[in-house]
Amino acid sequence: MIRGAEKCIIADGSRAFERSLLQMEFFGRLLSVAVGGAFGAVARHLVNVSPVAGLFEKFPFPTFLINITGSFLIGFLLILLTDKVQVSENMRMALIVGFLGAFTTFSTFEIEIFGLVRERYFTTAFLYLILSVVVGFIGVIAGVETAKRF
Repeated sequence: MIRGAEKCIIADGSRAFERSLLQMEFFGRLLSVAVGGAFGAVARHLVNVSPVAGLFEKFPFPTFLINITGSFLIGFLLILLTDKVQVSENMRMALIVGFLGAFTTFSTFEIEIFGLVRERYFTTAFLYLILSVVVGFIGVIAGVETAKRF
């Protein structure tokens, strides 16, 4: 027969075990994102040093190619890995958040705009699009000018 104090110890042990499992799950996802991110960063670098880098003299073609490819892939993988093909959450995180997040942040930006449009928040989507580009460019200029003063 289990007494009250023993029940309390068993319950506390069970909660600690559940917390431990949640922590392991969290760190597994974190590791998946990190590994995917490492591969995404390497892929981005390889595109930047590939022969496509010299295709157009003044146009940043490698970055353009990365952004367009990443935007296509995030849309494709979002549907494929959510609705069509059964994969683990860690694999989905490694590919979408890790690989594509490191390969291009533009793809995340595009899927967020897509989500706003899909939910029919057209004004918010348009403002996000315009403000991100304009304010982002102003941020680059501000960063350059600030760094020049050091």
